[in-house]
Amino acid sequence: MTHASPTLPLRPLGQTGFQVTPICIGCAPLGNMPETFAYSVAEDQAIATLTEAFRSPINFLDTAAAYGDGESERRIGIVLRNLGGLPPGFVLATKADRDLTTGDFSGDQIRRSVERSLTLLGLDRLQFVYIHDPEHTTFENVMGKGGPLEVLQRFQAEGVIEHIGISGGPIPMLIRYVETGAFMAVETHNRYTLLNRSAEPLLDIASRRGVAVVNAAPYGSGILAKGPDAYARYAYQDAPPALVERTRALAAICQEYGVPLAAAALQFSLRDPRITSTVVGISKPERIAATLELARVPIPDELWQRLDAVGFDTNDPEEHRFR
Repeated sequence: MTHASPTLPLRPLGQTGFQVTPICIGCAPLGNMPETFAYSVAEDQAIATLTEAFRSPINFLDTAAAYGDGESERRIGIVLRNLGGLPPGFVLATKADRDLTTGDFSGDQIRRSVERSLTLLGLDRLQFVYIHDPEHTTFENVMGKGGPLEVLQRFQAEGVIEHIGISGGPIPMLIRYVETGAFMAVETHNRYTLLNRSAEPLLDIASRRGVAVVNAAPYGSGILAKGPDAYARYAYQDAPPALVERTRALAAICQEYGVPLAAAALQFSLRDPRITSTVVGISKPERIAATLELARVPIPDELWQRLDAVGFDTNDPEEHRFR
């Protein structure tokens, strides 16, 4: 069974040996997280979406223990059981998380997180596990004796986990983790888009070190897909007025060229050779075909120059989110 297509050539996921498509299906919305995305996703819709995902040319899925506090993984598990397991050629990445109630980010909590993921997904091993959102703890805790990394490495030695990555927000923090050499991939979100390019130094450093870059949220959690009037949110919070106006300017330029804003937003990430795969959150079955269509829209070089001229932020878009 092959999942490559003329528009989705397989790429090496760093040095893991996995070959993945340049588009990755993001399963966070499928965890039913209205507090994050401002909309809900019912279980039957999620299952239909996942079933379609496994029929599609896309072979890479991304989830996390924290998405719906296990609901995303549980729903994926239902579909995997229906399919008789993870189909050949697919790569499923999940993330080990802190306790969302207590904030516990200890090694013991990461062990419990992985064990729950195995149960919910119905799998006896995990291909790829990121340490998720380490901004909620310290570098010393993650890297220290008995900490999250050591626990995942123990699972790796036992054959329960194949590869380990790091996934989070602040770019200087992610660079520090990448520079340890302990991680095969780094996942960034909302920080390399048409509107915000604060992840630029991370992409450079990871590329030089042979660490795969997975770029999530190319639409800035929705504003670049639905447009600023329909969804004026960026990085899971209300977008500031200046960002809304800049999005309107980008949309107007795209309209001049007959290019959907969402196509430009997606291809901005897809066209960067430093990025292995781009995670697109998908909540409806028809969105999969629509995403593949957006990836195929012809975009002239002149349009990229016009979009660049509008300008972009280089600050952290979540700087004040958790305060």
